[in-house]
Amino acid sequence: MPLQNRVDPFGTIHAVPDRGMFTGNRGIIHDPETKTLKKKRWALQAWIVCVCKFRNVRREPMGRNRKGGKAGWTELFFLDEVTGLAAGHRPCFFCQRERAKDFVGRFGEAFGIAEPRAPMVDKRLHKERLASGGKPPVVAVEDLAGLPDGAMVADGGSAYALRGGKALRWSFAGYSNPVMFSDFVSRSIRLLTPVTTVSVLSQGYQPVWHPQADV
Repeated sequence: MPLQNRVDPFGTIHAVPDRGMFTGNRGIIHDPETKTLKKKRWALQAWIVCVCKFRNVRREPMGRNRKGGKAGWTELFFLDEVTGLAAGHRPCFFCQRERAKDFVGRFGEAFGIAEPRAPMVDKRLHKERLASGGKPPVVAVEDLAGLPDGAMVADGGSAYALRGGKALRWSFAGYSNPVMFSDFVSRSIRLLTPVTTVSVLSQGYQPVWHPQADV
């Protein structure tokens, strides 16, 4: 049975076989004895995206990865960085330092902050991300073209990533063939990617896509 540690663009954590390209965490939210999630879905405001391989470090997912046999941070997995960003995570300063600096720097540019810091980003994201109680804004179909590549929207329970003027339907296994924005006419579309992250994307941050997005 797969562990419940795969994250969708809504920020919900599932148990599915597909692991994805990136890992990350929201703190310690699992019981290492049973390898199951606790009731809480985050332990801190800093939700991050990490690379799966870093300095030959090996971890046991949802195991005891701290000294003394204690539970370490709970390993979550994302299809790609686009998915992690939609769920309200941001790049890690430990294993993705240059990308994290780029993200936070563009955050500062977007909001006119001379010396931006990661906790500033985390505080804003925690208010906006769907999984921590944020309210995703409704987006008019005619406004989809103005959103940056890498932003994700929802049509009901289906998530779509925007790229090149089209929408790619998301799944844990990858993306399906793109659909035109006009296909969403008369439908209620919500913006999944937090507004803060959309602003960072608009400043030119380039998220990592799953290979199936190259359609």
